[in-house]
Amino acid sequence: MLPLKGDVHSRSWPVVTIGLIGLNVLAFLYQVSLGIDARGPGAGAAEAFIVEFGVTPCRLTHSCPVGMSRLLGDFPHPWATIVTSMFLHANVLHIGGNMLFLWIFGNNVEDTIGHGRFVLFYLTAGVVAVVGQTLVTPTSPVPLIGASGAVSGVLGAYLLLFPHASILTLVMLGFFIKLFRIPALIVLAFWIVLQLVNGYLAYSAQTLGRGESGGVAWFAHIGGFLGGIALLFLLRPRRSRRL
Repeated sequence: MLPLKGDVHSRSWPVVTIGLIGLNVLAFLYQVSLGIDARGPGAGAAEAFIVEFGVTPCRLTHSCPVGMSRLLGDFPHPWATIVTSMFLHANVLHIGGNMLFLWIFGNNVEDTIGHGRFVLFYLTAGVVAVVGQTLVTPTSPVPLIGASGAVSGVLGAYLLLFPHASILTLVMLGFFIKLFRIPALIVLAFWIVLQLVNGYLAYSAQTLGRGESGGVAWFAHIGGFLGGIALLFLLRPRRSRRL
């Protein structure tokens, strides 16, 4: 299922949501502009940029191999990369999916809790997402990048605020492709179940010694989603909009 549009109309212009999308796009365009240099396989400027500004769990837990720690150095500070990593993406599909979800669900959450609170909400949800993934893979040397964790927090908040909203959704089952209007409760419940199942499979593969599976930080998504639900109770104004 691919959500395309919600039916909840915002009363205010979503300046923060638009600004976040703009920053992510600019960061991605900069990544693309770096191209590939001549430092050998896997060592292009774009890849080096991701290694430097993505958040690496083993850097946060001080468990990286000695050689890797020396290579990475102290800039930027490991904790600063929690924020910088939220604006980096691996490819067009990665950023496209994240920004689509942010636009569909973020503008209504921003409208409900306010612009300033939404900035704090978004960044904090992203931090919680990184913590969630790091708790599961504390020694991983693989950089985490993407807005997925923060956007997952937005999904969690949206589920509480607008469970009965109607989401125009593209449903694809083999050759069957059709648009449906589906309640947000079903769309987002399906999404979180998918994250939980894939997270379990990835964790099982890791515990069996098969390494990290799939290259997706499932537990960042789960952590961000749960963090978004908790943050909504802390940041939501007393008088706020409900569907």
